[in-house]
Amino acid sequence: MILSVVIVSYNVKSYLEQCLCSLEKSLRNIDNEIFVVDNHSKDGSCEYLQPLHPKAHFISSNHNLGFARANNLAIRRCKGKYILLLNPDTVVGENTLKQVVDFMESHQDAGSAGVKMLHTDGTVANESRRGVPSPMTAFYKMVGLCARYPKSHRFAHYYMGYLSWNEAHRIEVVSGAFCMLRHEALDRVGLLDEDFFMYGEDIDLSYRLLKAGYHNYYIPVSILHYKGESTQKSSFRYVHVFYEAMLIFFRKHYGSMFFLLSIPIKIAIYVKALTALASMLVQNAHKSMGLVSHKEDTLSVEKFLVMDTDQYSYQEILRLLSASDHQKEIAFFYPKQKILITPEDVLHF
Repeated sequence: MILSVVIVSYNVKSYLEQCLCSLEKSLRNIDNEIFVVDNHSKDGSCEYLQPLHPKAHFISSNHNLGFARANNLAIRRCKGKYILLLNPDTVVGENTLKQVVDFMESHQDAGSAGVKMLHTDGTVANESRRGVPSPMTAFYKMVGLCARYPKSHRFAHYYMGYLSWNEAHRIEVVSGAFCMLRHEALDRVGLLDEDFFMYGEDIDLSYRLLKAGYHNYYIPVSILHYKGESTQKSSFRYVHVFYEAMLIFFRKHYGSMFFLLSIPIKIAIYVKALTALASMLVQNAHKSMGLVSHKEDTLSVEKFLVMDTDQYSYQEILRLLSASDHQKEIAFFYPKQKILITPEDVLHF
């Protein structure tokens, strides 16, 4: 078998359905298997989707296992030469997976490969390629130098912003949203570290692949990470989970320096948490004063670039999105199902 695909899903039924539709088209000429691990969703994902996608293996958990543990549950059953970790809120083109598999076949040194992930307005997600967060790299990101000098080899190593988006490059960290792994390499370095509940496990795995002598690659093949940009990175939950993951990574790989590293990171957690609190209080005050308008009851379609999936292939939609002027976000219309999927909502007609 060539490719095993693992998707971990939690309460994103319609986005997962769209992901599976695009995925199955991309797998047509590849010997494959698909595993969907449902992390105790409350939206009836498995009951609804399993009859529609009978070839996929659905694994239901009776509680939320977290990202690493849920992926490992499926990885242990995988038989493919390559294993793709894929987020449920992604859309791939009809040629995407063949292009990535072909790249892995022609680069035997590749332990993993990632792709160009597009936001819903066509802009590229910085997380498509990253550097290992060494103490100094992490420091430059935390104090804002990475954002201030996005093309700097020194300050912007976290997002490797000095690399071209249109050429394949060796990178250090491949995002877990789309991460194609060589099964042989994974057997050698081990599965995802389950000490990470969410965030950080992809950094840790990528780093272990590098230390084992493999290379990680960025490939300029576009996919849509539908909700990637919607993560509230100023929220309490994100601040806590993300920086706790950084602490786990530093404790594991920079143990001798952990005490010194933990102090600035914990300070960053408190500062960002207080910033999030202040922002939330300001927004609530504005709402109570009527300075912020409430969300409209009806969603205006005019703000979206609506693509009819009967008229355009996923490949064509991704190409058009890449060439967009970033003024509108993408929305997928499915005429037969009478569903419109936007970054904000799923509308049924």
